[in-house]
Amino acid sequence: MINKTREDSRPFASLSPDVVLDAAAAVDIRGDGRLLALNSYENRVYQLGTDDGLIILKFYRRGRWSDAQILEEHIFTRELAQAELPVAAPLSIGGGTLFHYGEYRFAAFPWLRGRTPELDAADSRVILGRTLARMHRIGALGAFRHRPALTVERLGHAARRAVLASGLVPQGLIERYARTSAQLLEAVAAAFAAAGPYATVRLHGDCHLGNLLWSAQGPAFVDLDDCMGGPAVQDLWMLLSGSGDDQRRQWAEVLEGYGQFADFDLRQLPLIEPLRALRMLHHAAWVAQRWSDPAFPRAFPWFGEARNWENYITDLADQWSTIQEPPLLL
Repeated sequence: MINKTREDSRPFASLSPDVVLDAAAAVDIRGDGRLLALNSYENRVYQLGTDDGLIILKFYRRGRWSDAQILEEHIFTRELAQAELPVAAPLSIGGGTLFHYGEYRFAAFPWLRGRTPELDAADSRVILGRTLARMHRIGALGAFRHRPALTVERLGHAARRAVLASGLVPQGLIERYARTSAQLLEAVAAAFAAAGPYATVRLHGDCHLGNLLWSAQGPAFVDLDDCMGGPAVQDLWMLLSGSGDDQRRQWAEVLEGYGQFADFDLRQLPLIEPLRALRMLHHAAWVAQRWSDPAFPRAFPWFGEARNWENYITDLADQWSTIQEPPLLL
């Protein structure tokens, strides 16, 4: 559903610097005057200076996750941290990790030093594969009760319905989008059915370079806001790019590291392109559902243009063709 009220369309309108500082002070976090807004669309994230160093404050978008879902994210992240995995786990203050201040919910995280990963550097993908295998071993020890699962319905069909309801697809392209997206989802569903049952683990869920930092100690995961239950390959396929030969080489590196700590079910390999298709569908729905938030038209000014939708529908058709081909990595 598209946000209908002005309040819902501007969920952070009243989140001024003073409110951020007051929220921090309410849980005994005393800022030293240094406050920097960081790049974030879904939530609002700030770097706050304190006498003890820098911390990160994350204010959650209203209506996206329930308190129970956020707390499960926190529990999982802290479970990973306790196993000495490199993640930014929420700070426990007074025995809690999720705090309420006025209309807002927020959490505090440690500030981690690092840079954008360079995956083509020697052994980078091997190290990432090793780290993700350790994460998945912890993820396999339990199951989410409140967090969503990776399903074709949630990331595909629901996303398609949201786009069609948004009013942002140009009138002359609605039928073409509806037909192309429906055809693509048929192919995705068939691929998941052909893959058969697979083990579901607790996943990072959105393992792209923007959610990774790299330091002398290796990778660190800084955001598990989209953690979910699903197949392990979901956390691996976004580490691949380039030509077919490039991806085969990169996959060998990822699997070399992954295999040091966990077995990878090769039956999941044919899910890579269907998962890419779901991400394409879901991303468009995500922007469409947030369009009334002023941050989104500023970040994606081309989104409502006919040329963007023409190219996007062509990309969906191309992705359907890719799914029909034998899996690249097999």
